Amino acid sequence: MNGTENTDLTADTGIRRLDIPQGGPLDGAGEPGGARTAREARAHLHIADGPAPLPAGPGDEAWPTLPEWSALPEGPVCEEELARLHRLHQPAPGHTALRERLRRTHLLALCGEPGTGRAWTGLALLAACAARTGGGVERLGVGFLLGTPAERQRFQRGHGYLIELPAGATESTDSNGAMTTPGPSPTDLRLDRLRIRLVEHGAFAVVLVPGGPVAERLLGSGRHALPYEPPAADGVLDGHLADLLAEGPAELLELARSTAARPEVAEALGLDELRPGEAALLAGHLADHARGRISDARLLAHCRSFAPRQARTWFTAPGRPDTLPAALPELRAAALRIALAVFNGSAHSLTSEAAELLTWELAVTLDPQYAPGRPLFTARPGAAPATARAVCGDGMEDVGEASVPVRAVWFQGRRLAPAVLCEVWDGHHNLRGPVARWLRTLCDDPRPQVWVRAAVAAGVLCARDYLYGLVELLLPLVRSDSPVQRMAAATALAEASRAPEVRPAVDGLLRAWARGEDERERETAALAHGYGLAAGSVPASLAELGRIACADGGVTTSYGAVRLLAGTEPEAVLDGLTHWLRDPRRPRRDLALLTALRAVTTRTSYLWGLAEVPELEPYAAWPLATALLAARPGCAPQLSELLRAALTWARSAGAAEDALVGWIRRAARDERQLAVLCGFLPRLAQDGDEPLDVRAATRIREVLEAL
Repeated sequence: MNGTENTDLTADTGIRRLDIPQGGPLDGAGEPGGARTAREARAHLHIADGPAPLPAGPGDEAWPTLPEWSALPEGPVCEEELARLHRLHQPAPGHTALRERLRRTHLLALCGEPGTGRAWTGLALLAACAARTGGGVERLGVGFLLGTPAERQRFQRGHGYLIELPAGATESTDSNGAMTTPGPSPTDLRLDRLRIRLVEHGAFAVVLVPGGPVAERLLGSGRHALPYEPPAADGVLDGHLADLLAEGPAELLELARSTAARPEVAEALGLDELRPGEAALLAGHLADHARGRISDARLLAHCRSFAPRQARTWFTAPGRPDTLPAALPELRAAALRIALAVFNGSAHSLTSEAAELLTWELAVTLDPQYAPGRPLFTARPGAAPATARAVCGDGMEDVGEASVPVRAVWFQGRRLAPAVLCEVWDGHHNLRGPVARWLRTLCDDPRPQVWVRAAVAAGVLCARDYLYGLVELLLPLVRSDSPVQRMAAATALAEASRAPEVRPAVDGLLRAWARGEDERERETAALAHGYGLAAGSVPASLAELGRIACADGGVTTSYGAVRLLAGTEPEAVLDGLTHWLRDPRRPRRDLALLTALRAVTTRTSYLWGLAEVPELEPYAAWPLATALLAARPGCAPQLSELLRAALTWARSAGAAEDALVGWIRRAARDERQLAVLCGFLPRLAQDGDEPLDVRAATRIREVLEAL
């Protein structure tokens, strides 16, 4: 290709020469590690088919409930219920040891999460003890344990009593959630008195304690409490199916079992392991499906409601206190669940720190007079994640060009993270303010493992309520002096534009910013278009970058263009860039040249986007130009045209020579990269069927001789 600019022009002609773009708008912050983080954030927050809408209340007949999902009524447990319990109860691990301990001590506190089968296990233990003494089984209100006058009554000899502490139960704590007095906790002392009365009357009691500070205190004392491990969900499911379909043909039971094993059912559930209550509920839906009462689509809709039900339960616990310090333990649990929704699969340290920051925001929102501190010790490692239905394990995080092992934490189910975010944002308006402030704070963290996840989450929330999210989340980020926050705002805007109903609003906003006078808004628009989402297509995003290039000299716009080049449609980007080489407008020609220079000097993993590009993943450590030549050989003609122009035009020749030297030297250290370049350099030395002109050929020979 014959250049349209004279290569013999010297510096005294007054032509501004282009330099190799150095880094990105964040000066390196947000590049190393961003690719893995963005990929994981997308995977955890993007669900192709959203959850089915939940009913307004528990009375909706289309959404039946079972005892594992709702509190058992107070009073004597009837013989019919005990018979059903005998048929369906699946013994939990260590059931025999629990039964023997209850017979010996007369009192047992089971610590575990609601829905795990605690209630049925407690009833089964009490029924076994009462059967030996000829007594009955009753469920009592929590006031009985607290000793309120209305609940003071004499125990009946040989009877068994089930008492359930409500979620969010607290003891006397200070503003940090720590016990205010040493020694046994108030609950321990109440259990001591209760046990004395039980022994006096030959009665038995099982107290159900939800996970949290009270449970940890009881387990730490070792006086009455034991951790509860639920039975396997498969056994519970099969037992309930057999019971529900016992009177029908055997084929119905086999159909229900085979339906439960279908991959689409597991995908719709989105939970790694069902809890016993969920298994019982699923059995009812499968039985209805086997009988032909509900369709496949309705069954999957029921399954998609399980994770949202769990989220609703977490954030609508009854009896929640409204003042600090009593509310602080529950606020801390809520903050951990929200932090996990954003940092699902991330390092435990990052998630815990984010949760503590959110706890502070929630606490000062509830009661601005308090500035809560942090508890320094926890009773058991892993206890806090368990209350959020999460587990810890080995993970990896990218740091620079290396990966390091971390202790990671994640939800036990891929649908829990989006369910929690949607429940918080849609169902609890007063949570929006502290959550928005928290996300904005995280978006100012230079570590991509933090700000990228926060930005993606902010975009997801803005898509659900754009009017609120724009003002409370995005505009404060755009107008800040922090380049990281502006990059986060651009990421969030691009993420929000995935929603078709929101994209026109985002596109219009970015167009206004691109034509405005505010440099920060214009920069944010350029960064947002680098993801190729807001304008509706990759060519449209590239066209917007071309318009903005007139104002920014190609600095930020070339970063956006090379990020587009690393995306899903590099051929379309190269078409646009090579077309701009013949554009009479110099800013667009410069943008094409600067993008080519960035392509040979920027590592592929630094140019992560918000879409999957699996073909480039094997070449993440390579310069983008090399990775494209290896993964998409069809890009070679256009890429060579861009690089020839950069080498032969006076404005870019010096920078292109330096970039090409570095490119080839880097490839020389890797046989695979060198093989790719050896196949490409002859093409670079040709202009179609004709050899490159003498001046350009000389420049390339000088590059090779400089190695």
